[in-house]
Amino acid sequence: MPLRGFIPARWPAPWRWIALALLATIVAGCASRTRAPVEDRAATPPRTAPGAAAPAPSATAASAAPSAGEADWRPATYTVKRGDTLYQVALDHGLDYRELAAWNDLENINLIRVGQVLRLTAPGDAATTSNTSAVVTTPLKPASVVAESRAPTSTAPPAAAVARNSDNFKSSPKAVKEPYSEQAVRDVAKGPPAPEVVAVAPPAMATRAEPKPELPRVAPAQASDDDKVDWVWPAKGRIVGNFSETANLKGIDIAGAAGTPVIASAGGMVVYAGTGLRGYGKLIIVKHNKTYLSAYAHNREILVKEGQEVTRGQKIAEMGNSDSAEVKLHFEIRRLGKPMDPVRFLPPA
Repeated sequence: MPLRGFIPARWPAPWRWIALALLATIVAGCASRTRAPVEDRAATPPRTAPGAAAPAPSATAASAAPSAGEADWRPATYTVKRGDTLYQVALDHGLDYRELAAWNDLENINLIRVGQVLRLTAPGDAATTSNTSAVVTTPLKPASVVAESRAPTSTAPPAAAVARNSDNFKSSPKAVKEPYSEQAVRDVAKGPPAPEVVAVAPPAMATRAEPKPELPRVAPAQASDDDKVDWVWPAKGRIVGNFSETANLKGIDIAGAAGTPVIASAGGMVVYAGTGLRGYGKLIIVKHNKTYLSAYAHNREILVKEGQEVTRGQKIAEMGNSDSAEVKLHFEIRRLGKPMDPVRFLPPA
């Protein structure tokens, strides 16, 4: 509809032009009105680069984690069951029973109670979960924070304030002089409605995208030196019993004549020498490192003492039939206390 339709025809021509200019200003202001941008201020959790490392474990979780270079099979604690002995608990977890007694403040190694919880790590040991290098990641800033931090800081006042304080600010069109008349006086006294002044929000400023941080490089896991053990056969003879997890056969049996030399399959320290483990007879346990130990059972004679260092191939016992129906050597290799098939580690016969 033309703007002239809103102007009374009875108005003098100059006043109609004035009113027409005012209406044009109002219409132009309404057409240019825009909504201010709305920003979501809801809290946004920071992102973390993919692949970042997890948050640090609690004290309980850390105590259950294995040491560097070790598999995560060994638990942090063990609850004593009926029939257990400290020697058996130590063997089943690849430990020296004397260290196990010291870690748990046991004055009598022959006295442990059903339900008693034994710790299987030294007090103060810092456990880790893997053998990879430590990785530190920095979380990215939320998008809203980046936009605010990148927005330029300006001390200029808003557009509306500048317009009102400026000499060029006009709230009405320029007046037009007319000859004096009574009608003109009445029209001026009545006057047109005051125009609406619209403040237009400045356009949103573009923000530069925050560069993504470079992902940390993780070094490949290296094999632990504890896994590198040079094994030899502990005795000469015929294998008469094979390892079997399903049949609970924890090692191999090597038949031979009584007195046949039994040698250390690898170098290490004797952590047990005695008859305290049921079903093993005269038993020797050699601990080779933090991961592996070996056991030699049913001996006729034990030729080493606890705490003694032995070398690979050194004679440590004589084959016998203690706690066995026949002369044989029962030989075990345990990794963190877990029985492994010795044939997998020994060189070809």
